[in-house]
Amino acid sequence: MNAVVQHLARAATEAMEAMSNNASQAGDPASDGRDGAGRAPLPSCAIKSVALLLARHEIRKLRRWFDEFDRDILLPILLGEIALYNIGSLQSGHGGGTQRRKKDSADLDDAEAGCRALRPCNAYSIAAATGLPRETVRRKIVRLVELGWIERRDNGHLFVTEAALTYFGNVLNSRELPEVIETADQARSLLAR
Repeated sequence: MNAVVQHLARAATEAMEAMSNNASQAGDPASDGRDGAGRAPLPSCAIKSVALLLARHEIRKLRRWFDEFDRDILLPILLGEIALYNIGSLQSGHGGGTQRRKKDSADLDDAEAGCRALRPCNAYSIAAATGLPRETVRRKIVRLVELGWIERRDNGHLFVTEAALTYFGNVLNSRELPEVIETADQARSLLAR
C-alpha cells in the first residue's frame, strides 16, 4: 500500500510542478522555459489530457460507490471518515501499545478487542469533519449500522466493523488499487510526451 501511495504522490507532484512551472514562467520573458531541473515546460494540452484522465477515473469511482451504497453518495463518505478516524490512531501509533492490545485480546472476544484498539468517534466529530449537518450524519449513521458497516455503542462511539474492513479492503486490493496504478501510469505517460 505504501508503494502505491508513493507512486501516486510522485505522479501528482510531477504534474503539480509542471503546472506551477508553466504558470510562473508564463510571465517571465527572460526565462527560456525550463524548470530548475532543466526540463521544458509541459504543453497545456498534456495537462488538460491528464486532468481529463483523472476526472474520468474519479467519476467512474463515484458512480460505483453511488450504486454500491443504495444510490446514496453520502454513505461512503461518512463510512470513510469514520474508518479513517478509527484507524488513523493505529497508523500514527496513538492507539495504545502492542502489549496493551495483546492483553485486551486475551481478555475480550476478537470484535471487542478490535474496537478497543481503534480510536472512537461520534456523530458530532464526523459532522464537524465533513461539514454536514449533524442530523444528516445521524440519519446516515443509522443506515450504515443497518448495513453492518458501522457499530454504534451505547455511549455513542462509532467503530467501523470488521466486515466493512474486510469487504472494502478486498475491493481496494482487487479493483481500486490496480485502477489507481493504471491511471497514474497513464498520467505519467501523457506528461512524458
